[in-house]
Amino acid sequence: DTPPYLACDTVKSISRTELSLTAYWVTRTHRGSELFMTIKGQHPLDPLSVEEISCVAAACRALAKREAWGDLRFNVISLKEPAKADLVAYEAGSKAQVLRHAFAILQTPPEPIVYEVTFELQGTKSAGVVDWQKREGVQPLASPDDCLLAEEIAKGSDEVVALLAERGITNLDLVACDPWSVHAAPCKGRLIQLFMYLRSSPNDNQYAHPLDLVPLVDLHHKTVVRIHKHSKPPKIPTKDNNYHSELFKGPWRSDLKTVNVTQPEGPSFTVHGNLVRWQKWSFRVGFNYREGLVLHQLGYQDGDVVRPVMHRGSLVEMAVPYGDPREPFQRKCAFDVGDYGLGYCTFPLTLGCDCLGCIQYFPATLCNSKGEPVELPNAVCMHEEDVGLLWKHVEYRNGHSESRRSRRLVISFIATVVNYEYCFYWHLYQDGTISYEIKLTGELSTNLLSEGEGPLPQHGTLVGEGVNAQHHQHMFCARLDMAVDDAEGGKGLMVSEVDAVAMPRDASNPHGNGFFAKETDLLRTSTAQRLAAPDRARIWKVKNPAKLNPISKAPVAYKIMPMGASPLLLASPDSLVGRRAVFASKHLWVTPHEDSQRFPAGEYVMQGEECQGLAIWTQEDKSLKEADPVIWYSFGVTHIVRVEDFPVMPVEVTGFTLKPFGFFTANPGLDIPPSKNKASQLHAAASLNGTAATANGTSKSNSIHANGNGVCCGSQN
Repeated sequence: DTPPYLACDTVKSISRTELSLTAYWVTRTHRGSELFMTIKGQHPLDPLSVEEISCVAAACRALAKREAWGDLRFNVISLKEPAKADLVAYEAGSKAQVLRHAFAILQTPPEPIVYEVTFELQGTKSAGVVDWQKREGVQPLASPDDCLLAEEIAKGSDEVVALLAERGITNLDLVACDPWSVHAAPCKGRLIQLFMYLRSSPNDNQYAHPLDLVPLVDLHHKTVVRIHKHSKPPKIPTKDNNYHSELFKGPWRSDLKTVNVTQPEGPSFTVHGNLVRWQKWSFRVGFNYREGLVLHQLGYQDGDVVRPVMHRGSLVEMAVPYGDPREPFQRKCAFDVGDYGLGYCTFPLTLGCDCLGCIQYFPATLCNSKGEPVELPNAVCMHEEDVGLLWKHVEYRNGHSESRRSRRLVISFIATVVNYEYCFYWHLYQDGTISYEIKLTGELSTNLLSEGEGPLPQHGTLVGEGVNAQHHQHMFCARLDMAVDDAEGGKGLMVSEVDAVAMPRDASNPHGNGFFAKETDLLRTSTAQRLAAPDRARIWKVKNPAKLNPISKAPVAYKIMPMGASPLLLASPDSLVGRRAVFASKHLWVTPHEDSQRFPAGEYVMQGEECQGLAIWTQEDKSLKEADPVIWYSFGVTHIVRVEDFPVMPVEVTGFTLKPFGFFTANPGLDIPPSKNKASQLHAAASLNGTAATANGTSKSNSIHANGNGVCCGSQN
């Protein structure tokens, strides 16, 4: 049981960087007068292991027994990340000890009480309680077990069963109950509302057969507290509309040829534990129950130095309000990150389907309501993609062409939040660009037309006879803790807004063609609440005033670029949606860093009545100078539903880009060597169309046309 110790002089030649490369966690302890190092095989940011979760769960049970809390229902067991200052010091080689901690959120139903407990992990065999506190008046997220329990309660209700029978439904195995968190809760309790559907067979698409019944269940008391329904049983849509491969009636397309993504030499990345290196990038992969995928300590190697770019990045909240004001749909608004947890909604990815090529998977370990570890293989996928040209130029005078293909590293996961799939992608490019992309797919949440509504819906689109899919929004918020060449994790950074401004026609602009870039520093939280302005090509710069680019003489920076004209929240600011989803009222917020400020709508979102995040943090007009600014970037999709979105939705895409702006002294992709893909083939039919072409190649007489000689990639070989 005694951990192995190495005398300090035994490892004195090993740098912190080298230890990080092998994913070792190093803690220091004194034995007498001699300093020793304990090699644990874990980094402070590594997600909890199966053994650690089991250890924490046992400690929770012991604490509950000692304090007479009663029977426990586990909501969360997860890593408690070190304080940012401690982590930055640790990575810089500080001798300060960085211990691994875990936290748990516990419930003791039917009592409406939440216990928050923090543990110090001592290897994988013990966890010591550091602190615990009792919370009342809050609702932790609905775990996967909570969602299954809600459906069980509804189907076990005599009243629900009787109402189904009135509608001619007696086989409960063909009834699906979608569990939704309750926005604008009409009563007290730990509530879940269930939108109900009928299947014609076990694999049938239930969203083609919506019912009018919406039971509201109390999870703690395991009862149905009320049921919304039409005044009399309505006509239930009966026509199937399936996407399932076994039920699709075809015919399948027959002219689709195979495309294989192969890497005969293997991938260009290396992986040590959760540490990844690829094409000068390095970062750590994190994963938790709420945010899902997290990128830590993202840096880019420039010469012999790894320059910090982003300390931590993740998606931290979503709001999905529906636009139908009729009862009960005013309650249809999920905050998917805070209400369910993206990590909890993650399912394993499938090789050859969700990701193509040479794949690296990262597993995740979560917990269930009993405190048991739940292992999730293939939770995160990492692979490389060819994405066309990175750069190209032809010297038109002699036809010489230089071009380089662009490759990107994709780190992704997919969350199934009841009906919707959200596919989350971080993209790293060879030129230092970072992009974040969300693809929305899955199923529309359908309903019957309301009583008195029709023949067409006012707030939705008919996607089948009698099947209404309501218009809605998906509002996302990313938390970006940038570092931008700051070894202190971004402490000295500033954020500015840059607009393209047309000059007035005057003596300084006599021809009327002048424009310039107007840059405004965002110095206080009150002024750092900004809107996108595509008409002004607006971007935001995250810059380091302490580091000047030797060529431009301006601070090194990264710029934030919106992807399209992302709409803001359409609900009224004084509505409950508007008061809770304050983050979606602006595109960009900047606040001083605080370890406790993690989620823009608050720590406990479910059944909330006010924003407990950004609305509170920005009440005091704080300075952003030397404040270690954190950026909260809001973006989204306003989904005016199409018939083509059913029975399963082709992806809608949203996101943003982070691009170096004076961070480098030249194009970082210049050193990508020339190459020509020898596996590429000329389609046989192409020769029929290209023999007489001379505009950009060789004529029949083999003379070289002025526009080119077919040379590419810097080489004729």
